[in-house]
Parts: sequence; structure tokens; C-alpha cells
Amino acid sequence: MLSVMISTSSDSLREQIEQVQQQLAALGPIHPGSLSEQYNVCGTPGCRCKDPDHPQKHGPYYQLSFTWRGKSSSRFVKQDRLEATRRKVANYKQLRELVNRWVDLAVQLERTEREEAKASHAD
Repeated sequence: MLSVMISTSSDSLREQIEQVQQQLAALGPIHPGSLSEQYNVCGTPGCRCKDPDHPQKHGPYYQLSFTWRGKSSSRFVKQDRLEATRRKVANYKQLRELVNRWVDLAVQLERTEREEAKASHAD
């Protein structure tokens, strides 16, 4: 995601950073990863999942896959935990976007403060 740097005052940038920090504090539970829907075929002879004309696979089963600190993991998520897990994954995505926004603003703030200092010394 590319962000557009807009020329603005250091006070405005500090306010925007504070808003991002407030949004971060309000996120709630987080978890990295993505959820996928899985269907499978069992080993039982004559099961509906092996019907030659109209196979009906078992599922859906939901799988959470993620990499954290260099280690990939996946686990199945029970139906009663599915919505909570979806919220955690969405919150984690929002966390990453907000942190990137904060860094963008911090870099722009540093640049703006440098320019403002240069302009005040020129006066």
C-alpha cells in the first residue's frame, strides 16, 4: 500500500498520529493469519463423500494459517470460535495498517519539522 504524503503542519501531523494511537488502543484481541474453508473426503467405504455421481465432501471446516516469528502454523477453528477468530484476524490486519500509517506520519512529521526549523532560521 502506497501512501500519499500531503504537505501539512507539524501540529496537524501530531494530531493525526494521536488519532492513530487511539485507534490502536481500541482494537481489541488480535491474531495474525488467514482463515480458509476446507472440505475433505474420509476413508469410510461407501460414504456420501465417495459417491461417483454426486460426491458430497465433509465440511466445511475452517483453518487458521499464519506465520509468526518465522514459524508457520495452522489449526482448525471450531464453529463456535469462528466469528471471534474472524474478528481477531481482521483486528490484526487493521493493526498492521495503522502501524504503517503511524510510521508514514512520523516520517512526514520529521521532514516537516526539519523544513519548519530551516524556514525559521532563514527569517
